[in-house]
Amino acid sequence: MDTSLERIRAKIAELEAKIADLRVAERELHALEKSSARPARTTSEPKPRQKPGPKAGRRLKASEPATARQTIGAAITAVLEQHGALSAAEIAEHIKATGREINNRTVSFALQALKKRGLAKNVDGKWTPPKGRSRRPRPSSEDRTPEIEKAA
Repeated sequence: MDTSLERIRAKIAELEAKIADLRVAERELHALEKSSARPARTTSEPKPRQKPGPKAGRRLKASEPATARQTIGAAITAVLEQHGALSAAEIAEHIKATGREINNRTVSFALQALKKRGLAKNVDGKWTPPKGRSRRPRPSSEDRTPEIEKAA
């Protein structure tokens, strides 16, 4: 009678044989795909469209080191903390002054996201950072005991 260990080894051998067969089938499929991917041209077809040129933004070259840029939300928050209440267009101008390519639409979307997170608020068309929350100190356990005794 086979032990469980011998049965496991037999099953592993079966699975390895199946894997080998599948790899052979995979190679054959790749060979067929390569041969069908190169059809012979009999008639002239229209020329394929050229890819559009590079976008206006600055592209990093492979030789340039990648530098981490400040996020738009962080840049907006910094501008609001520095200058106070500003309209979206004024915020965009301040960020553009730092040399960053940005438009009013991008600033508007970022401001809405900051508003949802509670990091900016809009009052009369001017965006401001939220007021700093002041936390009251929690009473210590010594301060609570007289209240318990008074209630009893």
